[in-house]
Amino acid sequence: MTPGSIYLVVMGVAGCGKSEIGQRIAQAMSLPLIEGDDFHPPRNIEKMQRGQPLTDEDRADWLTHLGQALAQQTTGAVLTCSALKAAYRDQLRACVPNLRFVHLVITPAESLRRVASRPGHFYPPSLVASQFEALQDPAGEPGVLALDATAAPGDLARQAVDWLRDKSTAEIYPFVTHYD
Repeated sequence: MTPGSIYLVVMGVAGCGKSEIGQRIAQAMSLPLIEGDDFHPPRNIEKMQRGQPLTDEDRADWLTHLGQALAQQTTGAVLTCSALKAAYRDQLRACVPNLRFVHLVITPAESLRRVASRPGHFYPPSLVASQFEALQDPAGEPGVLALDATAAPGDLARQAVDWLRDKSTAEIYPFVTHYD
């Protein structure tokens, strides 16, 4: 890892906009995007498609692979990952020093509405409630910014990039900001 590298997890429950906001932040900061859903093993996808929530055991290897993928990016990266529990976030933090999180906060009703409107996605609306049951609010943890996920995507990305710039290494980490 290069000094001054920025590592960020865009986190939250299903439907909060992790993929879109993560992609915008990664593009704005010229960082690679690691899409957490791409790392789920087939058995996890199949389980979710059947309407069964993942357990800590189901997520263990997935989180290990995500942490490894982050650590392999020596100049920084943006990861999209629900990171619902403190233990999951701690596992990711153990892989990358100074890992930061943008928590996209959303209501259960809005999450359900968004998930129900995603055609062809493997994650069914029936699992939304389980996400909120598992969520341990990261407020008070180091390096966490909470944002209202119902704001415009460009605004969310801008707020996150500005926060990262203020909180880290704006002077030594060159990047160009593009929001749209």
